[in-house]
Amino acid sequence: MSRKILTILLLLAIMTGTVSAQRGKRAIKRIDREVQETVFIPKGTWMAGGTVSYSENEQTNLNFLILKDLEGKGYNFSISPYAGYFFRNNIAAGFRFAYNRNYLDLGNLDIDLGDLQISFNDLYYLEHKYSASGFLRTYMPIGRSKIFGLFNEARLTYAYGQGKNSTGSGTEYDGTYQTVNSFQIGFAPGLTAFITDWSAIEVSVGVMGFDFSWTEQKTNQIESGSRRTSSGDFKINLFSINIGMTFYL
Repeated sequence: MSRKILTILLLLAIMTGTVSAQRGKRAIKRIDREVQETVFIPKGTWMAGGTVSYSENEQTNLNFLILKDLEGKGYNFSISPYAGYFFRNNIAAGFRFAYNRNYLDLGNLDIDLGDLQISFNDLYYLEHKYSASGFLRTYMPIGRSKIFGLFNEARLTYAYGQGKNSTGSGTEYDGTYQTVNSFQIGFAPGLTAFITDWSAIEVSVGVMGFDFSWTEQKTNQIESGSRRTSSGDFKINLFSINIGMTFYL
């Protein structure tokens, strides 16, 4: 009886060991998803493109909710050309330059909070910023499509800007001049769609990542001030969508 029990235990141990070995093999087995086997953009291709945006606003005696007698005008302009080279299939490295200019001239703004009223007069703001980026961009087709694809762009950016703001006029004038330096490590995912064999429309969201900046100010050529900030943002902002055109040569 004891021999039969020992034999059964031995068989169970062998079977258990075999199942465990098979499970171990399954645990370390990787699935070949063939993600990079489909060539969306081949090695040796050059890319060049850019984005441009402009918005302008003007208000005259505007009243909206708590905002009363709003008088002002302003605009925002930005341009960002870029170029890159595909050193591997679906992977490109390149350089991007950007210029941004913001302007606001607010003649009057009254805020009515019932028992509390706040008035602003003769507010002026002007800023322009230059930035340079090195980027690495990877592409992935959607399924087997050769027209639609996804991309992700990793950027390393340095920016320098100058600005001035002022309040009041005449003897009540108060003005501040500032310089801004910033450094950014970020990612910008997007979607591309070819409209011809050599050109495509691209849609991307704002840059997500880490941002470091430091600002130096001088008010009325007498008082000095400074500010340093650092932040990390990995949320997709749907209000910062960029649309551009890219050419592949």
